[in-house]
Amino acid sequence: MTTSYCLLPVSVSPPHHRYKSAHLHADLFHLRHNPPKTSKMQVNSMTFREGQEFKVRVRPNSGCNSFAINIGHNPENIALHFNPRFDSNSIVCNHLSGGSWGEEHREGFLPFSRGEESKFYITLSSDHFYIRLPDGNMISFPNRLGDVKYQYFDVSGDARIVGIKIK
Repeated sequence: MTTSYCLLPVSVSPPHHRYKSAHLHADLFHLRHNPPKTSKMQVNSMTFREGQEFKVRVRPNSGCNSFAINIGHNPENIALHFNPRFDSNSIVCNHLSGGSWGEEHREGFLPFSRGEESKFYITLSSDHFYIRLPDGNMISFPNRLGDVKYQYFDVSGDARIVGIKIK
């Protein structure tokens, strides 16, 4: 089974009866052509299970310093914090349990380019996250929370999520 999600910044609300369609159209047009420099998006009740592949298409902004993708149970319990950092030319992975960060894992390379769309794939097992990067290299990060199903996803920083797909 394949599930696709279309994401909007959480600051964009669905149309309500109090909005006139012209105002909503103008707001969405403004966001599309003037995206915020730093955004935050989140999806709750997304099911990502052991053995599934999570495909992420992302476009870092031209002035991007970093962006982060989090997968877990909620904002206080993140099993995978995936954080490409252009300022240090590295990828940092970590986890957050009960609001406390664990030990960082760093990769000393960065196969993402500012302003260019790329895609990467995350596969979950009971003991690791396997991340296939845009250049084909693979990194792994321990599944420190140890669960085989997560339902929370968020992204923050200087990048736009073009699409996500779970299969």
